[in-house]
Amino acid sequence: MTDFAPESPAEEGNAKPYSVSELAFALKRTLEDNYGFVRLRGEISKTTFHANGHIYLTLKDERAAIDGVVWKGQVRGLSIRPEQGLEVIVTGKITTYPSGSRYQIVIETLEAAGIGALLAQLERLKARLADEGLFAAERKQALPSMPAVIGVITSPTGAVIRDILHRIRDRWPCRVIVWPVVVQGDAAAAQVAAAIRGFNGLAAGGAVPRPDVLIVARGGGSVEDLWAFNDEGLARAVAEGAIPLISAVGHETDTTLIDFVSDRRAPTPTAAAEMATPVLAELKALVGDLGARMHRWGGRAVADRRGRVEAADRALRRVRDLVELAAQRFNIVAGRLGAGLARNAAVHERDLVAVASRLSPLLLKRPQAVQRQRLDGAAARLVPAVTRGLERAAERLDGLAKLYLAVDPDRPLQRGFARVTRADGSIVHAGASLAKGEDVAIRFGDRVTRQAVIAGEPTQSTAPRSVRPRPKTPPTPQGDLF
Repeated sequence: MTDFAPESPAEEGNAKPYSVSELAFALKRTLEDNYGFVRLRGEISKTTFHANGHIYLTLKDERAAIDGVVWKGQVRGLSIRPEQGLEVIVTGKITTYPSGSRYQIVIETLEAAGIGALLAQLERLKARLADEGLFAAERKQALPSMPAVIGVITSPTGAVIRDILHRIRDRWPCRVIVWPVVVQGDAAAAQVAAAIRGFNGLAAGGAVPRPDVLIVARGGGSVEDLWAFNDEGLARAVAEGAIPLISAVGHETDTTLIDFVSDRRAPTPTAAAEMATPVLAELKALVGDLGARMHRWGGRAVADRRGRVEAADRALRRVRDLVELAAQRFNIVAGRLGAGLARNAAVHERDLVAVASRLSPLLLKRPQAVQRQRLDGAAARLVPAVTRGLERAAERLDGLAKLYLAVDPDRPLQRGFARVTRADGSIVHAGASLAKGEDVAIRFGDRVTRQAVIAGEPTQSTAPRSVRPRPKTPPTPQGDLF
């Protein structure tokens, strides 16, 4: 501890002066040594949540104020959230801020100064969550009527879990999975929220079955004992869950924040077990009663229809009367049938006799004679027509033969003419079209010779090629082509 008593006048001239930093840090050490642990009560006037995770606030009373800071590492350990106007009790140490010549308290714990402050903070949180719609009735899910698996989140020791298991065993045979948590203290809210998310994260059909309904249970206690169930994070975990949840925290008069967010609220843990399960004996009795009622109504329906059939039978005539009437009609018709057939045969016989008197062999021979006469006349006309047709066809054939002889290109060669062709086989129509030295072929009636044109006059270049003479035929006079 440093003593800052003024020096005597005799020593004033020789006193060593302090630097500003030396004085500031000396004061800082003095405060921290003398006020290393302080328990302070006051009202939060303003709060600043810094981006780096620290919280800066001011505590005040009627006559003074002091700045406070909660370092990032201590924020998660706070039991309540600092808010303006909240009266709190904090513990920490007094230190200075040398750069600004200010002193402040470094807060390590922070708690509400009284129940009234806690409840006021809870009311503000409740109003904020209600505005977000977390308490809306349309968000709440219906409980399953016959659950196969029930998940219970509570302390593994104590009377609560025994009461729930005993009540479920008496009412409904199903599987119960207990997720053990602490239900009081600073760690309770986080563990219960983790259990709710863990149950909701189970996959259907996995090794651990997914519950059909959840129960969050705790016995009664003071407001401070139940305060963990007023946590905002826990309330949001309940609201996010997909499995229906029953809140059974405290006694009937106790109310916590998750009671408003859960799908159903039970006054006690035992009542929560009754809400989650039906009574097997009652279901069996109901099924038996429904079966008996079904048999009674079935018997009544059969009896009613039997009565209707009997009434309809009485209204109908007897079967014998219906058969006798039909038999009488049949007998009358059968008696008339023989006479009717005889009369019909007689009528047809008279018609046949009348027609037979007009029939004779001459009626059949006359059409035959007429047809034979027509056939002979047609044959007499057909032979001359065929003969004339053949004669006309022969005349046309002779004319075509004469026309062929007239247009034969080799026929003029027999009368002394010749045909001149070039090497490519084209016919030479004029001598002027021939070039000097060009080879030409001259075809006569009996042979073909090859010549070369020299100065416009053809000379023999190759020996004549003998051709097979054609047999001489006497000249045929040209007939009329028409």
